[in-house]
Amino acid sequence: MHPDPTVVERELELRLILSPEQGIPVPALLCYHADDPYAVHITFHIDSGRPVHWTFARDLLVEGVFRPCGHGDVRVWPSKAEGRSVVLMALSSPDGDALLQAPSAQVSAWLERTLRAVPPGTEGGQLGIDDGLAELLAR
Repeated sequence: MHPDPTVVERELELRLILSPEQGIPVPALLCYHADDPYAVHITFHIDSGRPVHWTFARDLLVEGVFRPCGHGDVRVWPSKAEGRSVVLMALSSPDGDALLQAPSAQVSAWLERTLRAVPPGTEGGQLGIDDGLAELLAR
C-alpha cells in the first residue's frame, strides 16, 4: 500500500518558549493536503487533551525558514538555539500568544516533500478552478 501523495504529514516535537531560559516540549503534526494547496496545517497536542489547530500559508513557512516574514497572527523566522538551526513561529489569537521553536532540518525536509507534491506555481491547478469555470461557461 502506497501513502497518499496528496497528503504530506510529519510528526515532530516543537518547543513552546516560555522565557529565554525555559521551554517545554509540544508534540505536533505538520500536515499538507494537495486539495488545499496554499495552506499548511499544524496540530499541537497540549496538556489540555484537546489539540490546537493552526492553518496558514505554505509560502509563509517556506520563506520563514530563510528570513523573517509574516505579520499579524503568524510570524516566522530562522534562528539558532544551542548551536542548531531552528525556525521560530509566533502565533497570536484572541485566546493568547505562543512562541514555538521547530528544528529547521525537519521542517525543511517536510516542506520539500510538500513542494514535490504540489510545485510552487501549480497550486491553482489543484483546485479545479479552470475545470469548474469551463463547465459553468459551457452551460
